[in-house]
Amino acid sequence: MAHGKTKAKKKKGAIKKIAAFLHLWLGLISGIIVFIVAITGCLFVFQHEISNLIHRDKFYVEVPENAKVLPLSSLQATADKALGKSATYITSYRAPEKAWEFMCYEAGNQQALTFFGAINCYESVFINPYTGEITGRIDYTREFFTIVKYIHWSLLLNTPYGQPIVGYATLLFVILLITGLVLWWPKNLKKSNVNKSFKIKWKAGFKRLNYDLHNVPGFYALLITLILALTGMVWAMKWFETAVYVTASQSTTPPPFVTKQSDTTAVAVLSPLDVAFATANKEFDKGYDRIGLSPAFGKEGVIYAAGYRGAELYYNTDEIQLDQYTGKRLYRRNYAEKNNGEKLIAMNYDIHVGAILGLPGKILAFIASLIAASLPVTGFIIWYGRKRKSRPAIPPKGKRFTVPAVDLR
Repeated sequence: MAHGKTKAKKKKGAIKKIAAFLHLWLGLISGIIVFIVAITGCLFVFQHEISNLIHRDKFYVEVPENAKVLPLSSLQATADKALGKSATYITSYRAPEKAWEFMCYEAGNQQALTFFGAINCYESVFINPYTGEITGRIDYTREFFTIVKYIHWSLLLNTPYGQPIVGYATLLFVILLITGLVLWWPKNLKKSNVNKSFKIKWKAGFKRLNYDLHNVPGFYALLITLILALTGMVWAMKWFETAVYVTASQSTTPPPFVTKQSDTTAVAVLSPLDVAFATANKEFDKGYDRIGLSPAFGKEGVIYAAGYRGAELYYNTDEIQLDQYTGKRLYRRNYAEKNNGEKLIAMNYDIHVGAILGLPGKILAFIASLIAASLPVTGFIIWYGRKRKSRPAIPPKGKRFTVPAVDLR
């Protein structure tokens, strides 16, 4: 019996030694990147609310009496002239007080090292839908939250270079969370152990306080930080996205992406974009907060339109394709028709930023990201303190160590 207990203790001791080794060295390898990704994620969580406050004059308009929206083709012509390029995505809102956004996104040199070199145009103009006046414009390549997002996304490097670094650092962080839990786990549930594991001793000295700040908040935020890390890995690593899809859908074969073609032989209507937009408004009548529309490219290209439910959510979206010459609906696919794998991948962004649970979810994501950012800092302080402690003491100048006599007999 005693032998069995001793064997079990040795096994637990070996597991903790391995966990400690991995926790230390993986933490030192990934610490700086984890800190950068976590702190930028923390800053980005409330970008929607802060942007609405800062850019209120751009995003909102006064609604006139007997308000009537101008034709979309007229608003687009104004936007294209201001941008000097064609808008590639248009967002209209059900809320009458919102300005409509006309965005130009154009990729640049895909071999460029940085985010800035990989984009030719990433800019929006905001237009009053009743008067056609431009309420403002934003160059997203210079906008604060866009910079924060792309530091978080790829360390401000071009995606093919920066995202694998972020992705694999995040994978190491997941291992750190698991090994940290192994090291944190109390030996037993005596009151003294419970207090050490679940409470911060605020009146303790710096070293003990720092140790508690590393362990206790890290435990309480474990589940949320794990979700944030795993959802981040979905974008960063294709193999992980595939694994998530296969697990959720129970299938290795995703459904084919259906792309229709516009009828080049059809007689074009007078304002096909306006007809297409009217069709989209009928398709997305009730329960939709905004409609996103991408104009057609090429002779056979179609107009894509998406109906979004929720002022800030992206996952619960229905999509249609429309003929660029007649505005006729060619194809529709609803969110409800997607399999579980597609639904989970579609939810990924809203889960990652906490928006899927509304304001409480965003608060949780903010706190968890802040704690995640603190872990490399407090962990480094613990390691550095132990490293200094393990160094041999250097005698004061002018003094020597007394070497004890050695009995060689």
